Amino acid sequence: MPCTARQSFAASARRGAARSIVNPMEGSVEARVSHEVDRWLQWLPRWRPGTHRARVRLCQRCFGSPIIAAAGLDVDVPHPVQHAFSMRMKGIIDDAVDDYTARNLPMLHREIRLAEERKARRPYRAGEGLDPEYLGLELDPEPVPDQPFLFTLGGLEATAAAEANEPAPRPFTPEEKEALREEVRLADEFAKQLGRRICVELAQHRYRIGNAVERLVEPQVADMLADLDRELDAPGWAG
Repeated sequence: MPCTARQSFAASARRGAARSIVNPMEGSVEARVSHEVDRWLQWLPRWRPGTHRARVRLCQRCFGSPIIAAAGLDVDVPHPVQHAFSMRMKGIIDDAVDDYTARNLPMLHREIRLAEERKARRPYRAGEGLDPEYLGLELDPEPVPDQPFLFTLGGLEATAAAEANEPAPRPFTPEEKEALREEVRLADEFAKQLGRRICVELAQHRYRIGNAVERLVEPQVADMLADLDRELDAPGWAG
């Protein structure tokens, strides 16, 4: 791509970004946030504390998330409850970024489409079709020393991907790499701005989110802690 064409493309993409950050979700961010909060509140009564061994690794989606903090879920809330909320808000951002990319970032849109087509041709995809509450969670438990797994879902997916024998994508030219990096930067900036809008909007929903956690989550956590106290006080634990 000639230098002047790259400059023209970048300027056009920036103009598109300026328009799109304001317009595509205008009047609907509020509705989408309210709708997804409603869906999360409908799911919450089904949540139960897990009985499996806790994970050691922190969830990068939820730990330190400004969206979780904006919703008031960042303190003393079980991770599955946080994660279910976070992924619903992520869905809003993903849909808007997909739309923005399709309309304004042709190279990035093409590469995403080709990657999705390659993924769709795989015979097995472990995380396919999950409800939003379970998206992004690790599908396999953490390994235990000296207790190897016979198989893992992640391993099966990797094997299926290798057996698909997809040809490697063609390498990018330096000019294409530069243009693609610019499109990725614009998409990231759009996502960050939309995330900030969602954080502002979540202030309107903090009361009903907090009320639901108080009614539906905290009693279950309290019961679990009480059960643990009773087990620790049992005669079998006497030193």
